[in-house]
Amino acid sequence: MNILVTGGCGYIGSATARFLRDAGHQVSVVDNLSEGHRQAWDGDFEQLELLDQDAVTVYLESRDFDGIIHFAARAYVGESVEQPLLYWRSNVVPVINLCDALNGVPFVFSSTCATFGNPQQPRLDEEHPQAPVNPYGNTKLAVEKLLADRAAAGQGEYAALRYFNACGASADGKHGEHHEPESHLIPLAIQAALGNGPELVVFGTDWDTADGTCIRDYIHVDDLASAHLLALERLQQGGSSGSWNLGTGSGVSVKEIIAAVSRGSGVEVPFCNGPRRVGDPASLVANPSLANSELGWQAQHTNIEEVIASAIKWQRDCPQGYSS
Repeated sequence: MNILVTGGCGYIGSATARFLRDAGHQVSVVDNLSEGHRQAWDGDFEQLELLDQDAVTVYLESRDFDGIIHFAARAYVGESVEQPLLYWRSNVVPVINLCDALNGVPFVFSSTCATFGNPQQPRLDEEHPQAPVNPYGNTKLAVEKLLADRAAAGQGEYAALRYFNACGASADGKHGEHHEPESHLIPLAIQAALGNGPELVVFGTDWDTADGTCIRDYIHVDDLASAHLLALERLQQGGSSGSWNLGTGSGVSVKEIIAAVSRGSGVEVPFCNGPRRVGDPASLVANPSLANSELGWQAQHTNIEEVIASAIKWQRDCPQGYSS
């Protein structure tokens, strides 16, 4: 297939672009480089602002794509609360522009478990109510509804893939997580252990969990990449649109992550206890059974020690990320 990947210089986008290319597909990446890193992708590339409808139209009018996988978005929950208009504009308008220019083209959308809001059951399946508690989650849910309306009008099928906590790095250590600012637990813990960042702050130790810290479902970025290809293949083969939750189905606590990083790095992670963050649920774990049955997808990187080892290798080899 000839596939367009938006936001393909970002963490998950670039991993997916490389995965697609390794599987034999032609991949074109567009990214405005506001969050992504040019070094993350070495294939066909166009620096493009998706908010510019004219620029999007000009870029796409001479190209013929079999599918689009859309990652480009802003994804900081706190920032979305402070700047909601920025998030509604950045996360929704580009999808409208792309759909205008790609009528009928299958659309795979990078969504999030943040569309569910506060969990009402131990493992979240696709039937869990969607009630986001922040503008970021609201914008992602809005795009899911937009794509459903587009499909109902016969203008192109879609797959919405709701991630839980993306993590890990490529096996060769050449590609990994590089956000500015970094907000994810595993890279922050590794940076603290390796002396490349401040001590880790644990946000709450009195949660209703076995060790008092929050539990999350950590899914390796390469497993996320494989799900995008399977979803696009489903749509190309005439399968119906839908939404699928992507996770391992198992939760790991903050203290367990800290212990695993300490073992993997050989250095105790320095950390301090802080207050709970508003909006944090005690536990957030996927029920990925629908993705298993309908997409034929299953997480392969389920050993958190191995996932963390890949992230440690990336940070040791490239301590400044792509700026190294």
